[in-house]
Amino acid sequence: MAGDTDMKPHEQTYGSVIALLKWGAVGCLIVAAIVIWLISSGGAK
Repeated sequence: MAGDTDMKPHEQTYGSVIALLKWGAVGCLIVAAIVIWLISSGGAK
């Protein structure tokens, strides 16, 4: 089993990865919403 000294860096890395995934999901949702809005408004005429 990992000691307490090994867990601290792993917890920090885990937190960073979760934050990156969260903001990546938000970014994808924004891009998808823009694309849907462009398609529904007629796009390039």
